[in-house]
Amino acid sequence: MSVEIKLPDGSKLSYDGPVCPMNVAEDISPRLAAAAVAAEVDGQLTELTAELTDGEHQVRIITDRDDEALEVLRHTAAHVLAQAVLRIHGPNVQYTIGPALTDDFQYGFYYDFDLPVKISTEDLPAVEDEMRKIIDERIPIRRLEMSVDEAKEEFRRRGQEYKNEMIDDLVRDERVETVSLYEQGDFLDMCRGPHLPHTGKVGAVKLLAVAGAYWRGDQSRRMLTRIYGTAFFDEKALKQHLERIEEARKRDNRVLGRQLDLFFIDEEVGPGLPMWLPKGNVIREELQNWLKGELVKRGYQLVSTPHIGKLELYRTSGHYPYYQDSQYPPIPMGDEEGYLLKPMNCPHHMRIFKATQHSYRDLPVRMAEFGTVYRMEQSGELNGLIRVRGFTQDDAHILCTPEQLESELASCVELTQLVLDVLGLDDYRVRVGLRDPDSDKYVGDAENWTLAESNLRQIVRKLGMNYVEEAGEAAFYGPKIDFVVTDCLGREWQLGTIQVDYNVPERFELEYTGRDNAPHRPVMIHRAPFGSLERFIGILIEHYGGAFPLWLSPVQVAVLPVSEKVADYAERVASRLREAGIRTELDDSADKVGAKIRRATMQKVPYLAVVGPREAEAESVAVRTRGAGDQGARPLEEFVQSLIEEIDSKAQNVVTGTMG
Repeated sequence: MSVEIKLPDGSKLSYDGPVCPMNVAEDISPRLAAAAVAAEVDGQLTELTAELTDGEHQVRIITDRDDEALEVLRHTAAHVLAQAVLRIHGPNVQYTIGPALTDDFQYGFYYDFDLPVKISTEDLPAVEDEMRKIIDERIPIRRLEMSVDEAKEEFRRRGQEYKNEMIDDLVRDERVETVSLYEQGDFLDMCRGPHLPHTGKVGAVKLLAVAGAYWRGDQSRRMLTRIYGTAFFDEKALKQHLERIEEARKRDNRVLGRQLDLFFIDEEVGPGLPMWLPKGNVIREELQNWLKGELVKRGYQLVSTPHIGKLELYRTSGHYPYYQDSQYPPIPMGDEEGYLLKPMNCPHHMRIFKATQHSYRDLPVRMAEFGTVYRMEQSGELNGLIRVRGFTQDDAHILCTPEQLESELASCVELTQLVLDVLGLDDYRVRVGLRDPDSDKYVGDAENWTLAESNLRQIVRKLGMNYVEEAGEAAFYGPKIDFVVTDCLGREWQLGTIQVDYNVPERFELEYTGRDNAPHRPVMIHRAPFGSLERFIGILIEHYGGAFPLWLSPVQVAVLPVSEKVADYAERVASRLREAGIRTELDDSADKVGAKIRRATMQKVPYLAVVGPREAEAESVAVRTRGAGDQGARPLEEFVQSLIEEIDSKAQNVVTGTMG
């Protein structure tokens, strides 16, 4: 038996018999073996003890410096958590699932338990202590393969009925005959893996929260106890993460939304249905008006469509029943078929296009709408502005000829990049979302999908964009380009999206008359630089920590008289600023000026104009700026003009670092 190992640098190692990745790491260097946590073998992540047999294998040793390592670590930490809970609460504990969370900013893993006792966050330190004991024991972790019957008998012996249900599901859905298990001392769990070689590699752990979770997400099933935690390879990384979590709590859009009087959600109106207060509405209107101006420059036509439509409209588009689980129930209308609160704007836009005959000379047709749509999100997933049930999309649909597609896509990319750059969200990566060939969720012909995916690949390459392709990230009707933004805390958000769609125009039988005087099918682009306006503003609130750049700030200047003696002059200053179109508040309360400054600072007003007798005599203002403090006296007119210039330039005069 001969085994040949090909390494990433192109070098090769040969073995006369079976070998595991740990053997390979040891042969490369003892230092690498000590740092190894897992391996990539022939493109698949696996544990260091996996046996490699006949033939050639490509092997890459994974250390704690590799991106994949954190998932392996946290997956193992979830098993350590389950073992600790069993040690504390005994054999009556039933353990279910415990995935690693690689895309969650706050949490790194969780595990769901059916416990004989009720626990709370106050119980977590004791569980943490037990986890650290398990880590210190450096318990070896061993992968086992068992037949379905053997595995079910083993879990039956351990009283783990949820595991047997999971095995039955695998047999039904995947026709498995064997299952993989991981043994960790006296703890055994069913898992695909991979895991660390022993528990001592886990490093630093922290349990963060306790919550309820229905088994299988089904409200008719038993409520389980979910314990959330996170894990890193060392205490320093864990400490930095916990500091970022604390910073995120300060920036939470729900907290700042109340503090800054931007929006609120009223239970009498309904969860997930935010209402914009005057200050928050300023931000919303400024963003909309700015983007509308950019759209007009680019030849878009603004339209408005109803909030509801007939069910048949959404059947034609494919949204019903595809989105049925997240849609509000149909509204009965007497003898008519029901109506639906619209989950998407595009079916309405298709009917607008179809209402008029089009020649190739009319194309491209670019329709844009700030249209409100509705989704029945689960109550546990709602989060201030970031996850809501009613939201406004900066939706646009471009219908064009195939020859026009490339230039239209390039224009959409340019617009999205402009939006992100102007708003200081210029740290982003580009993802090309493709269909999953093994999924049946997509509509339309395979030929159309192949063509649309080719179109997107061609444009991102032509524009020289660094991008990654991800199968399964496409919309149900077409592939897309997503802009995944990293905010000032290192969290990722999917914001702008551009989608190519050959399928919906076909479903609506859209046509234009070509040069040959024959009917042709247009290609459609869906694009939304903001996406959901609510979600976008929620992300901006947290990214800026509520300290918006001047052009977006609900109050741009606070005028603060030092006493009643200069009340008339303070009023004149405020009037002049308002006359120049600058959003201004005059604090004419009887409070001392220090209290006024603190109040305006808490409201994150960018500029404070303090006025006293000297300023009144000199027709000036004493300027204080957010973050930088006292800037000295400036002539009033000079101050006004500088504000106008800063507003027009949309400058990023905002500090996104740690909040006080």
